[in-house]
Amino acid sequence: MNANELYALRERLLESRTLLCFNGPISRSLIEEFGNALKRYLELDQVKPAEAMDVFSVYIEMTQNIRHYTQSRAYSDADSAATVVISREDGHYVVSAGNLVENTDGLGLVERIQALAALDKAELRALYKTQLRLPRDPARPESAGLGLIEIARRASAPLQASLGAPIGERAFFSLSVVI
Repeated sequence: MNANELYALRERLLESRTLLCFNGPISRSLIEEFGNALKRYLELDQVKPAEAMDVFSVYIEMTQNIRHYTQSRAYSDADSAATVVISREDGHYVVSAGNLVENTDGLGLVERIQALAALDKAELRALYKTQLRLPRDPARPESAGLGLIEIARRASAPLQASLGAPIGERAFFSLSVVI
């Protein structure tokens, strides 16, 4: 990337009020380091503790979901790359993340997120409690299926999910959460 391209990227990031941005294969240590940087930024920005916890928790849940998904699919480094952007918009923080997914998985995920986006806070709380009582899926013992519900509960606006045009058997999935 030459100076002009890098400068154009910088200007685009400034224009969109991007605070932190990452693109590449995601590991547990990278999630932790990026999370530490996010915490420091929020402290410097003197964000209220509850709002900072919401931003941080959503970031962690989203990146861990990407990491678990790409590992379960045994994706190569190139295909396991995640794009994570945290920005400010209209007085809110926006956490956006995306990655390649199998087309069928992506379609199901977008449907599930749209269903969550249609629920109000009371309905999300009730769904969370119901899900908490259900037995865990033996195929995914590390998950109680609460992650997306918890993200929706922390959001201050309906979740926005989309699936890009198919690239063979895969497509790029993205989720944006306003906090």
